[in-house]
Amino acid sequence: MNCLSPSILAADISRLGEEIRMIDQAGAQYIHIDIMDGHFVPTISFGGPLMNSIRGLTDRIFDVHLMVEEPAHLVEEIVACGADIITVHAEGCVHLDRTIDKIKAQGVLASVALNPATDLSCLEYILPKLDMVLLMTVNPGYGGQTYIPYSTNKIRDLRRIIEERQLRIDIEVDGGINLSNVQEVLDAGANIIVAGSAVFQGDITANVEEFLKIMR
Repeated sequence: MNCLSPSILAADISRLGEEIRMIDQAGAQYIHIDIMDGHFVPTISFGGPLMNSIRGLTDRIFDVHLMVEEPAHLVEEIVACGADIITVHAEGCVHLDRTIDKIKAQGVLASVALNPATDLSCLEYILPKLDMVLLMTVNPGYGGQTYIPYSTNKIRDLRRIIEERQLRIDIEVDGGINLSNVQEVLDAGANIIVAGSAVFQGDITANVEEFLKIMR
């Protein structure tokens, strides 16, 4: 199933509650929440208190992306704040297997993210434990970047690996996705689409509806 996960990093924070209700009512299935620590990426974004404040606004899936060094210490807090899926970066975890086990022990879905230049081979042993893989299609840390073209082949290669191993794993893509290139990543094998600026700039409701029309 194809699902849209609007990234609230691109929302107007002064109108965040209103804009979350808009994407919910327009039919977006997920809400993508980026948590950045200023170390793994140069910027700092949201945390548990913000998640708590918006959890009561929607029952949509909270898709939490931890762009954090050694994120295991945050897992319990993020689950308590309403996360349904937690993604950690392979590049940010010394003990990735242990971190995934900790996420799954909390009863939520576990996902690993890879930066654009990180090879898929790092997933070889951990892949059967995962519910989702997030492929960054820009370098993480900032919204509004341009999609990296070689990402399409990486998506295609990951989908082939998943199918060859007969696994049931979602592929999420994050970075530079818009109405003009979303079909390309869907055709390559992605099924969870993160979109920030392409959703929150302009008419939010119309943008969500246009994405969902393409993604049917």
